[in-house]
Amino acid sequence: MRADHPQSHNPKSLSSACDPLWRRRDWILGLVSMSTLAAGCRGYQYGHIVKPGAQDLVGSHEAGSEVFHPLVDESVAKLLSRQEEQCHVGPDGNPQKKTICFVCVENKMSEDIGDFKDQLYEQIDSKILESDVFRPISRRMVDAALHETRLRPDSLMVPDNMHLFTSVLQRQGAPIDYLLYAKLTSGTTQRNTSKQRDYLLTLELTNVHSGEYSKESAEIRKGYHKTALGGIWNYNPLK
Repeated sequence: MRADHPQSHNPKSLSSACDPLWRRRDWILGLVSMSTLAAGCRGYQYGHIVKPGAQDLVGSHEAGSEVFHPLVDESVAKLLSRQEEQCHVGPDGNPQKKTICFVCVENKMSEDIGDFKDQLYEQIDSKILESDVFRPISRRMVDAALHETRLRPDSLMVPDNMHLFTSVLQRQGAPIDYLLYAKLTSGTTQRNTSKQRDYLLTLELTNVHSGEYSKESAEIRKGYHKTALGGIWNYNPLK
């Protein structure tokens, strides 16, 4: 009779049987590692430098750079273009600049603009300073005159207040021809879980000598949605 020998195991066949299990384990570990990298480590924050010419980050809940920067560019360009047409040329052939007092940026929107308020002022003021139309006075002088007269920016249109304010600036060596206000407003349209908000930046220019008034504005519409497909569903041109 032939003795029965214990069945020997083939290492190669055992390895082949385990290969799918190992591959599945490696795949799960790789997925977990990628999820950790995507989510970031708790307690850490990462940043990068946005290159010139790159698109601004689009805010998911409120307006940001993607809204305010184009509004400033368009509205200031319109203002300077119109005023340049009305600019008088001096005896030397150069345009006579008008002295302007940029009073403030007023936020009448439903959103709080936070630190954008001061940035908008600086952007508008810098663009006006670079033009050949206006000669702006320093913001520090404007703030000092408001502090001395104890007047609010929105009360300068009262004739007595305007006279007092301009007299203080003239005493400081900065007589002015115009007052400039920048005003942000918004309007919201709701549609189920999506909404559209229209942002408007208006530049209001007033001649302190004649009271003549003009304005220029720029508008941007922005949609907010609960899902990634909300924009396609609500703004589909084929609907």
